[in-house]
Amino acid sequence: MGIIFEVSLGDFLLVTVFLGGGAAWLTGRASALTWRPTWLLAWFLVLLSFAVRFLHYALFHGSLLSVHYWLIDLVVLAVLGFAGWRYTRTGQMATQYSWLYEKSSPFSWRERSKSSGGRA
Repeated sequence: MGIIFEVSLGDFLLVTVFLGGGAAWLTGRASALTWRPTWLLAWFLVLLSFAVRFLHYALFHGSLLSVHYWLIDLVVLAVLGFAGWRYTRTGQMATQYSWLYEKSSPFSWRERSKSSGGRA
């Protein structure tokens, strides 16, 4: 029993990081693809964190109503969910507004320079 994980590190990695984190990434991606605001994504991730907490309880006999471990699950899911949202939104901005923006990294975009527009 540690500060970050409740039962074992393997259980935390399996349920919170891989299952919950994968679902959070896909939730963020779906929110970005439908142009939903980030506050709605935050609400979806709170609901998802309740489901992840229940999986810890049902599968590995963790505590269901522990605020401490729920907050840790929520933080992990929020990081991965908002990363999925930002990654997808960056692709959208660079693709749908290609005359205005270009990708500067997987998680950010920038305005196209005047010289790269193809016109003199």
